[in-house]
Amino acid sequence: MDVYALIGNPVGHSLSPPMHEAGYDAIGLDAKYVTFEPAADAGAAAVDAADTLGVDGLNVTAPFKQDVLGAVEPAPLAERIGAVNTIDFTGETPTGHNTDAVGAVRALKHHDVTLDGTAVVVGAGGAGRAAAFGLADEGMTVRIANRTEARAHDLADAVPGASGHGLDGLGEFLADADVLVNATSVGMDEDETPVPSGALHGDLAVLDAVYSPIETRLLRDAAAAGARTVDGAWMLLYQGVEAFEIWTGRDAPVSAMNEALRAGLGSAAPARD
Repeated sequence: MDVYALIGNPVGHSLSPPMHEAGYDAIGLDAKYVTFEPAADAGAAAVDAADTLGVDGLNVTAPFKQDVLGAVEPAPLAERIGAVNTIDFTGETPTGHNTDAVGAVRALKHHDVTLDGTAVVVGAGGAGRAAAFGLADEGMTVRIANRTEARAHDLADAVPGASGHGLDGLGEFLADADVLVNATSVGMDEDETPVPSGALHGDLAVLDAVYSPIETRLLRDAAAAGARTVDGAWMLLYQGVEAFEIWTGRDAPVSAMNEALRAGLGSAAPARD
């Protein structure tokens, strides 16, 4: 039996186990996905322990995505982003990947969003870094907006061709944007949005990385403005799909994984899957 795992702290809320195990079942793979909750300062040690114990693949979530960089050989994208969320143990040295960037890109492409023109990424934290690098690598011009403007400038300095901004300019530079990604947690705990509804328009595709609730205020406002909307569960799904494919070398059964994820979120799998 192959064993895959997730480390995080806390980790009990994770929907990765049912999503991945639905994928294993769908392709007939004898595998199990388990979770571990190391102490907050033990991320690198947990990677070493997983390697020693013969774990086949490891997902990494907060607060360990930066901590584990020293315990792996980071793939080029993970090194540029400065964070690892997927580790492959099949080589001589554990290889660290960042599938969050691919998750954002694949979620948008699944909804037939053409990734050219200008993208606005709201948030300069981990999800914002991943989305910004992923969209820039697709050839988009990326504008990064953050509550603390200095952090937006710092990230923009690392992302090819990007620019950094404060939130007060959103209305102006969303006017000609093609893609908007909310990479903040705004909208998760309260019915709030980081983007003024008047700044949204029908030529936008809007991805909200928040997946609980599935329909955030931002997505409701975007739909009302005629924009194409992509909920955060798609990004969560496709970062897991990418990890699945790295570990197994096989095409992931996306429909089965999506159904399990949506069931865990208490939301029916959309027909567009």
